[in-house]
Amino acid sequence: MRLKKELLQQIQSIIISSKERAIRSVETERMLMYWKIGKVIFEEEQKGKDRAGYGEYLIKSISDEFQPQLGTGFSIRQLERNRQFYRAFPIASALRTHFSWTHYKILISIDSQDKKDFYIAETEKNNWSARQLERQVNSQLFERLLLSNDIESVLAIARAEKQPTEPTQIIKDPMVLEFLGLKKETAYYEKDLETAIISHLQDFLLEIGNGFSFVARQKRIHIDGDEFFIDLVFYNRLLQCFVIIEIKTTKLSHQDMGQLQMYVNYYDRFEKQSFENPTIGILLCTDKNDAVVKISLPENNKTIIASKYQLYLPTEQQLIDEMKKEIEKVRNL
Repeated sequence: MRLKKELLQQIQSIIISSKERAIRSVETERMLMYWKIGKVIFEEEQKGKDRAGYGEYLIKSISDEFQPQLGTGFSIRQLERNRQFYRAFPIASALRTHFSWTHYKILISIDSQDKKDFYIAETEKNNWSARQLERQVNSQLFERLLLSNDIESVLAIARAEKQPTEPTQIIKDPMVLEFLGLKKETAYYEKDLETAIISHLQDFLLEIGNGFSFVARQKRIHIDGDEFFIDLVFYNRLLQCFVIIEIKTTKLSHQDMGQLQMYVNYYDRFEKQSFENPTIGILLCTDKNDAVVKISLPENNKTIIASKYQLYLPTEQQLIDEMKKEIEKVRNL
């Protein structure tokens, strides 16, 4: 007599679920252990803060005592990290038990409290894995959003205290597409970039911003007998609108802006429902002249965005240079 396949699957599901809960429980206990050890070290260190070098002596002594028996979890580096953990998150009840220790290792390395709050909120809201969090920190997501927004707005949206109303509150410029695996020096066509984006769609959705879902690739439209193909079409549930992306592997021109404007107009007139907001168009390009972008579009434009993309993670200096450019633009307005 053979057992029913559904019964076996049900039991297997129970086993997998129990194992996952057990692993999460162990991870939570480990995280709390590190926090408690950090608390003890910090409080003892404060008692001897007037003695030069007492903190270093304390951590080395604890490591010498426990590392031979318990391994690298009691190395000097790990004990220092435990102390940092407690200092960064001094209230145990505020710890997110669904965050792993790897999440917290990344977070305690962030020096700015505003930046830390942002990444905590985004990780919680988007259920980022530790790998995804690390990638967003390394790609300097917080700094890139600040190029077009103020800190209060960025934090409020991250914490879901306010809904985004402008595309720039979600969409980054520049976009970092290092996950596509395309080399900066290699010649490639727009179709190659489009194919790479589709092949890494999950990563691209994470990079482009919150609330996006994929709709179509090479969307065919007919305008009075002429046929056109839109590179990529998405929908954003937060902005409640279609988002059209046109890809350019060369420097942006005013003709590109006009073509994208035509596609946006088409979607507004023939695809958009009455309850939806105006369509947004993004020109994803390797380079752009901001003056050309500005003069090619209406003064009150809020629906066409030119966003540079780069195939490598930005350095801190690159972001600083971009910040200076944005500040200079504001001054010249």
